[in-house]
Amino acid sequence: MTTTTEARTALGNTPGVRARPAFLLLGGVQMTLIFTLASLAVPLPRIGAAFRLDRAELILLSAAYGLTFAGLLLLGGRLADRFGGRRTLTVGLLVFGAASVAAPLAPGYEALLAARFGQGVGAALVAPAAMALLRALFPEPAAYGRAMATWGGLSVLGATAGNLLSGVIAAVSSWRGTFAVPVAVTLAALLLAPGLLPTTSPGPGRPLRQPGTSRSPDRPGTSRYPDRPGTGRPLRRPGTGRSLDLPGALLATAGITLASYGLVLTDAHPWASAPVLVPLSTGLVLLAAFGAVERRTADPLLPPDFLRDGRRALGLAAIGLTAAGTATVFVLLSLTLQQQRGWSALLTSAAFVPFAVALLGAGRFAGPLIGRYGPGRVTGAGLGTAAAGLGLLAATGFETSVPYAYGLLPGLLLLPAGGALSFAGAAVLATWGVPAHHAGLAGGVLNTAMELGPTVVFAALLTLGGDAVSLATAAALFAALAAVTVLAPLMNRATRATRAG
Repeated sequence: MTTTTEARTALGNTPGVRARPAFLLLGGVQMTLIFTLASLAVPLPRIGAAFRLDRAELILLSAAYGLTFAGLLLLGGRLADRFGGRRTLTVGLLVFGAASVAAPLAPGYEALLAARFGQGVGAALVAPAAMALLRALFPEPAAYGRAMATWGGLSVLGATAGNLLSGVIAAVSSWRGTFAVPVAVTLAALLLAPGLLPTTSPGPGRPLRQPGTSRSPDRPGTSRYPDRPGTGRPLRRPGTGRSLDLPGALLATAGITLASYGLVLTDAHPWASAPVLVPLSTGLVLLAAFGAVERRTADPLLPPDFLRDGRRALGLAAIGLTAAGTATVFVLLSLTLQQQRGWSALLTSAAFVPFAVALLGAGRFAGPLIGRYGPGRVTGAGLGTAAAGLGLLAATGFETSVPYAYGLLPGLLLLPAGGALSFAGAAVLATWGVPAHHAGLAGGVLNTAMELGPTVVFAALLTLGGDAVSLATAAALFAALAAVTVLAPLMNRATRATRAG
């Protein structure tokens, strides 16, 4: 997030479009998508009691939204690039809104589960479409880079708001009231979108550069994403008959969904059990088939070279890991405070208020820091700070004897401060060099990393044992990725110097 002056610069007017209000609209929608993902975490025990659900049913209900969200994001990105951002956004909002209305009216578990799946389908269309529209609002590379620095912090802010507000709403009304937020935002977005958002995404243009003038490896300025390596010909543009790559879309959707579902079930079943192995192994086989199909398709859903850019790979890894670390702390702390310490849902939500304050405070400086030092260094610094916060929390082990104020609170301040910087810098890295006609693809991949990170890493951490071991391992992963992010540009610079010599 940026300061007021930076925000005004990044959100300056685009001809024919009110860019600042449009950005605020899209940002509110993005936050709501992640809010919806996190909104059942605190009231989940109440839902289980109301519908008499067992542990496996609660796990599936909690994961349903994320399963369809992650599984369909690549297809959603292709649809946004093919049919235009605003059209795809509108369809996605209609699906998301209808499911959000159906959820609080659900008479039983099956209806609520179906509504959560439906919300994920709509979100998978909305998220990449919003990023395609963001690229249309800010065609200039510098302005787009600053806007992405702000955009990167919105998701973790949405997750924090989900944990905070869901507990408050559940305490004053019921768990059904938590769905009022996505319904209200969807209605507002549908009403405001025609007057604020461009009708189509921009045509292909220059590759995006980082803010600043340096062309060092940490702040490159000339890299170009090769649309079709080896042919010298770009992929077809939106509106010119690009295929939807349905075989690739089906394989990617089924593979991601099944693999994610298998990982989710590790919370209730051993890794070697059939409920885990069957969907997990099937999903991995389908993903391998997806990779083979994409290498042979003339117009692939996910061009193989898209992930080969080192900066983009580091950015996506940082997004996935930061989302995973944040989600791990949210889940473990919520369960500890409610189940072991006997805190109410309202008091549990209040425990995350300092987390939100630290997140907002650090996010305020993310944009200027990226403009001055480059997104690579800011991402590395954020990961290192978050690692320190996780390390402090690991030392407590979330034991009931540890005081909140001077036991848990220091870690709950460092983790979001680092996470805000990491998300902001990584969002810029992950979208660098992507041409305008692939903005939807970039949005789909970025959000896929954000969704799969918690699923994969959290499932792996849970198998390690207690809270302390899980948090310590997460801290080590953050520290390792921070080192890679900071050292990679130096190694690239040394390699080029050696070749030049």
